[in-house]
Amino acid sequence: MEYNSIAVGRAALQLAITESRQKEQELRKELQEKGIRSVAVDFGGQFVQSIPKIIEHAVVAAQRQKVVADNHIGEGAVIGATQEALEQLKRKAIGLNVGGKIGIARYREHISVAIYVGVGILHLNEIAVAIAHRSLPAKEDEVGQKSAGE
Repeated sequence: MEYNSIAVGRAALQLAITESRQKEQELRKELQEKGIRSVAVDFGGQFVQSIPKIIEHAVVAAQRQKVVADNHIGEGAVIGATQEALEQLKRKAIGLNVGGKIGIARYREHISVAIYVGVGILHLNEIAVAIAHRSLPAKEDEVGQKSAGE
């Protein structure tokens, strides 16, 4: 079965809203059986100061779990989608504490980053969700490499 950007985004969002590590691992296994590579990362802290760490954690997790290759192409796709998702959250979260989870899913050339976050306001938490998509070569680890016959 083929999956489009909407299906990949849905997978990333499902990961971001998992309630426990166990449910996250179960979902990742289901997605892997469908050919969708995925990873999730928890985060928390003051929103503005946390942005670089959130991006860094997303990239490192995606590379470690082989969602993207460990090169500038994979890194750029994760950074771009994560920054776009964070941009969507800024209006609600700037100046406040946040805590939540990032879900990243990849099927061939489609990669999506979804962020599910609680935004702390006194003793209340506002909830926010953001999602972004990027395209990259289906096999970005082969881009720029010479074949054996060259």
